[in-house]
Amino acid sequence: MALKIKKNDNVEVIAGKEKGKRGKILLLFPAENRVIIEKINMVKKHSRPSGQTKQGGIVEKEAKINLSNVMLICGKCNKGVRVGYKILESGEKVRICRSCSEEIDKA
Repeated sequence: MALKIKKNDNVEVIAGKEKGKRGKILLLFPAENRVIIEKINMVKKHSRPSGQTKQGGIVEKEAKINLSNVMLICGKCNKGVRVGYKILESGEKVRICRSCSEEIDKA
């Protein structure tokens, strides 16, 4: 299944404890249907001292969030929107906002 969201897209969380927050996508996991969003779903991880990290302790990092709980933010609408596709005359396939029909993939 092709994902309608890409790396570096701005998204809004629509469900869960982080509902209403916005951030940029850092990593995608298509097989798991999950994403990691910048500064969203922060968890505390206990780390042990190793060769790379001389000092152990508690580290805060982003955890995965389900793709169904995020929506892409349209630049024109400035809100979470559903994504559609349109094929241009040049044969290029671009993502569009379903509410205002504005192109999301602008070069």
